[in-house]
Amino acid sequence: MIWGVLQFPGSCDERDALHACEVHGDGARLLWHESRDLDGVDGVVVPGGFSYGDYLRAGAIARFSPAMEAVAEAAAGGMPVLGICNGFQVLCEAGLLPGALLRNVELRFRCHQVELIEEGTGERLSIPAKHGEGRYYAPDALLDEMETNGQIAYRYAEGHNSNGSVRDIAGVTNERGNVLGLMPHPEHAVDPLTGSTDGLRVFERMSGVAA
Repeated sequence: MIWGVLQFPGSCDERDALHACEVHGDGARLLWHESRDLDGVDGVVVPGGFSYGDYLRAGAIARFSPAMEAVAEAAAGGMPVLGICNGFQVLCEAGLLPGALLRNVELRFRCHQVELIEEGTGERLSIPAKHGEGRYYAPDALLDEMETNGQIAYRYAEGHNSNGSVRDIAGVTNERGNVLGLMPHPEHAVDPLTGSTDGLRVFERMSGVAA
């Protein structure tokens, strides 16, 4: 699988995402935010950082980029799309995922290792998180619908929901399951030297969508 990683002004994790894609897949390349050409990739990662400086609201400007227009079209056709942290915010702003990301409940930037539970399998993952606007929110009626549809992908394990996300939600998918947004950073957990390779499980999940 060949991945494409979007690069916006203000991105800061695109190189780590590129490395993670290279570790997991058959190749990876950067995709510039001003281009609608996805360069024949099989899946797209919208990486973490501060796209367009997070002016107005995190992800609110990036969702209008030409590259995101192309990603939306590709996602509608079934292409796997993974949004990480700021990328999760961008996907929600673009309407590719339900809900929104709000300021952390303590109004503080958090940077620490968190434990996640993968819905469906119960698998426990240890992955770093670093964000100031990571509190997932959606109205109860929408949350109930998402629960029924199996759109909750990851939850924070007990004691690890430091941002105040509703129902301990750390990651969600669209109804089709080919678009995934995750607040913690799996691209920082793909090498034993970092203390965990659990992030590879997230990339394996998205590769399964492509298959």
